[in-house]
Amino acid sequence: MTGLESSNTVQAVMWSKLLRFSQGILHSTQNQPGTRQEPVLSRILFVCMGNVCRSPMAEGTLRRMLEDAGLGDKVLVASAGTHTFHLGATPDRRGQIVADRRGVKLKGIRARRIAEEDFTAFDYLLAMDRENYDYLRESCPQPEHLERIQLFLSYAPHLADREIPDPYYGSQVGFERVMDLLEAGAEGFLLHLRQRYSL
Repeated sequence: MTGLESSNTVQAVMWSKLLRFSQGILHSTQNQPGTRQEPVLSRILFVCMGNVCRSPMAEGTLRRMLEDAGLGDKVLVASAGTHTFHLGATPDRRGQIVADRRGVKLKGIRARRIAEEDFTAFDYLLAMDRENYDYLRESCPQPEHLERIQLFLSYAPHLADREIPDPYYGSQVGFERVMDLLEAGAEGFLLHLRQRYSL
């Protein structure tokens, strides 16, 4: 049994069932099986370290943009962490405040650790920084899926930044800066999805 499997077996089983369910239909906006049965074009997983700051904020930001564009039923969005620091926790309160000010809802998101099946279930695994990008590549069990692992800000080439800094040990200002970067990345990624799927 690998480190990924042994650290979070119960949670991995639960997500495995949920992700198998999502192969044919889209989750509701809180990543639970919904009543709508629309085909899913793409599945996106945002990844940071603890899944309480950057990745849930990214999840909420892209979901809001998709819904505003009328594409909420076409793309599944979720998030996970590479470590087990905050399993089951809600997003950081500071991030929730910043997100709420910009119309982004994080309600219902709970921290979980990435599982092996995520590398197969998701079409994109978007890392917030190089450290988590490297972790994902080292943990990926299928070499053919390495191309799914990317830095999120690669979709915002106009920015000088290529990594989204961890705001956890900083102030509220750090969360504002993170949200600025996430919005820029989400705008670029939405454009990519539109072009790839002719949306």
